[in-house]
Amino acid sequence: MVFRSIFSLSMLGLFLLSNLQAQSRLSSTINSNWLFCKGDTTQKAAGSNWKPVSIPHTWNTQDVLDDEPGYYRGDGWYKKTLFIPADWKDKDIYLHFEGAGQTAEAFINGKSVGKHAGGYTFFSFPIRSFLNFAAEGNRANELVVRVNNSHDDNLPPTMGDFNIFGGLYRDVYLNVLNHVHFDADNHATNGVFVTTPQVSATQATVQIKGAFVNQTNTERKLSISHRILKPDGSLLAEEKGSFSAAAGQKFDFIQTIKNIRGQRLWSPEDPYLYRIVSSLADATTGQLLDEVSNPLGFRWFRFDPNTGFFLNGKSLKLMGTSRHQDYPGMGNALSDAMHVRDVELLKDMGGNFLRVAHYPQDPAILQACDRLGILASVETPVMGFTDSEAFAASAKQQHREVILQHYNHPSVIIWSYMNEMLLRVPFGNDSTRQKMYLSHLAGLAQELENMARQEDSARYTLIPNHNAWEVYNKVGLTKIPKLVGWNLYFGWYYGTFDEFGKFLDKHHRELPDKPVLVTEYGADADNRIRSATPLRFDKSVEYTMAYHQASLKAILERPFVAAGMVWNLNEFNTAVRAETLPNINPKGIMTYDRREKDPYRFYKANLVKTPYIQVGAKEWNRRSGIADSETSLVCTQPVEVFANQPTVTLTLNGKPIGSAPTKQGIAQFKVPFRPGLNRLVATAAVAGTTISDQADIVFDLLPRQLKNAKLPFTELNVSLGDSRLFFDDKTGQNWLPEQAYQAGSWGYVGGKQFVMANNSRVGFGGSRNILGTELDPIYQTQRTGIEGFRFDVPPGDYELTLHFAELLSKNTGNDIAFNVGSRGGPRDEFKARSFDVLINGQVVVSGLSNSETLQTDQAVAIKCLVSVAGQEGVQVTFKSRLGEAVLNGIQLRKLR
Repeated sequence: MVFRSIFSLSMLGLFLLSNLQAQSRLSSTINSNWLFCKGDTTQKAAGSNWKPVSIPHTWNTQDVLDDEPGYYRGDGWYKKTLFIPADWKDKDIYLHFEGAGQTAEAFINGKSVGKHAGGYTFFSFPIRSFLNFAAEGNRANELVVRVNNSHDDNLPPTMGDFNIFGGLYRDVYLNVLNHVHFDADNHATNGVFVTTPQVSATQATVQIKGAFVNQTNTERKLSISHRILKPDGSLLAEEKGSFSAAAGQKFDFIQTIKNIRGQRLWSPEDPYLYRIVSSLADATTGQLLDEVSNPLGFRWFRFDPNTGFFLNGKSLKLMGTSRHQDYPGMGNALSDAMHVRDVELLKDMGGNFLRVAHYPQDPAILQACDRLGILASVETPVMGFTDSEAFAASAKQQHREVILQHYNHPSVIIWSYMNEMLLRVPFGNDSTRQKMYLSHLAGLAQELENMARQEDSARYTLIPNHNAWEVYNKVGLTKIPKLVGWNLYFGWYYGTFDEFGKFLDKHHRELPDKPVLVTEYGADADNRIRSATPLRFDKSVEYTMAYHQASLKAILERPFVAAGMVWNLNEFNTAVRAETLPNINPKGIMTYDRREKDPYRFYKANLVKTPYIQVGAKEWNRRSGIADSETSLVCTQPVEVFANQPTVTLTLNGKPIGSAPTKQGIAQFKVPFRPGLNRLVATAAVAGTTISDQADIVFDLLPRQLKNAKLPFTELNVSLGDSRLFFDDKTGQNWLPEQAYQAGSWGYVGGKQFVMANNSRVGFGGSRNILGTELDPIYQTQRTGIEGFRFDVPPGDYELTLHFAELLSKNTGNDIAFNVGSRGGPRDEFKARSFDVLINGQVVVSGLSNSETLQTDQAVAIKCLVSVAGQEGVQVTFKSRLGEAVLNGIQLRKLR
């Protein structure tokens, strides 16, 4: 068995060598068998610190999700051994990185081969002169890469509502080329750039420009051919040319294939993709020296300030999302398949546009967009601005890399290069310095604009701005690019739903020559939180649904709005956020692990062309509620069905609930849930057939009177100070909102709902991360000054759990730039508190104090066993010793 494995590896090496001799270039990953250690240069030599890893890899998979503030930003070291065949001594060898977060320096055999700054663009280093070659067999070479993700004021991005993950988080390649090859030193591109300067329904022109190098010591006569191949490999068109290149010469070329006919157009409905294969050969012998392949799609497009976007002469509303590149437990070190899956999810939703924000992403993303028919905007990661030459140089370097590296993708129609640059403008107390700062910012924007138009005049340019109309116009950021994007959160961070459309109308009226795109809109939705009375900032799915309904309506009603981009396709990791999902921005219409939320279903119902139906909130598959009446054995709750058909019919356990029309793709029903399994089946008639969807929901029905013999009491979980329902998807438990005590039932006695004076945008509770729990929403709300809580349960043995957290702090609260609706004003005053807790008259907790056990933002759960013999039920009493008593949550479960 061992011999067979060794033989296989040897044969693989011989195959690669013979294959390289027969072909023009070899490009293969070197992702395996790396060692990694974290820390400074003194640690890198310590053998015990090195751990085996595979690429892609980031060292920020866990610390970005824990309760500790921040995450590691510093050095990380990678090393491996490269075994270089002797035959490669006469080749040009490049070390190619698809990305490293966010500065990198590579060493071979102890010597630096190159540095790169910028965490999201490709880079490569020629390494042949640093390698050891053996006369026979292989020779080991040590490759070491130092990566650093520390904050750097001169390296964009300098701010952002996302994490700067560290590591070699994308593929690493060895590229082995003949000495005559297409230019490999042009910002890690393949040296060939393809445009379609003329395209119509009947004919097209393709232009190919680039460069090749002759690294030999003699003049070479060379031929270049460019073949346009159909997906089946057959030839559509070809262009050839002959050139002479002196020894050591770099030769620039431009070739054109004219009068192409019979081409099939590329579009979201029919993403027909050609390949253009560029070959470099010896003109005398015909030997193939180099060959690269690039995607080619025939399409033409334009933006109009009055009528929106047009593709291939037809009006097309661009609808889609933005996307961040991380995943739980993996950081941003994703496989190609995971990147592709996100684009597939966007396509499945009916989207036709992806804002690749706020940085260029893995090559697999645009490859998938090309293949699936998703139009795209690609963004240079200029967020935040440091008024320095070094910052400007880095921004321009990264901008050029972004354009050249993604130039050949037919899906790309926009180069975007800044985002919300005036969200926090410094020097508020120095008007002269601030004026200079803004002038230099506008100057950099103009330089980036000029660069984009010089490198690629065919595509449009874009700057996305937040809603500060006056300041962006005054600084000039709405005048410089070809397109203007607005990140609008009316009805979320500020304003009302109605103001969304009014803002767009203002743009159309006052900037009539600038096409407009809604580059961001969205609202937080914690998929565990539901509300019958949704409020802004309550994180409920219901409020977020209302937000998206109003926003989509405003976008679709206005033909001049070229595009609407939901922020975001998926939830993403951001260590600066707390609230109900600490370290997560929950605006995604899918969860962090890519499960559908109702907003995703809403867009699918409005955007897909094929018949679609789905029961909403299917993930809320275990529910609780109070019986409609004392004699009733049902609890009526709303259910939404998403469909792109005019009418939907719903049944419950085989019995009809009724039919309802869809409005904006939503049909609404009131469903009388019974205890146990409730099977909902939604159907709609489509052209002589029926489409359907099913949801199975287990319902725990709670009696209004806890001694109701028809509905024996089993369990009750209550979130104090809360008007929302919370579903713990890990346990299947539902936490009901609080209610005042009524005889025979349950509820609180005395006190008031806690409202934080500052650092909270919702009208109740707090918003900081609660340590030691995943049930943050339960601990973020409370009733202060509470006197008691009663359960009028029958005799039996019960388990009672009390939940506490101190929400007042001696320190300032969390306030980040992107929470633009955060309230100002005075902070809550921290006050000492100490109180006793009694159950049925017996003290079970003595002197619970925020100077001892009850620490700020720390979850405290206390479980007690209670035996009820008579009719007193369970009576919890709170007696203050100092300040006010508090209670955040309470649970009662019958044991026997």
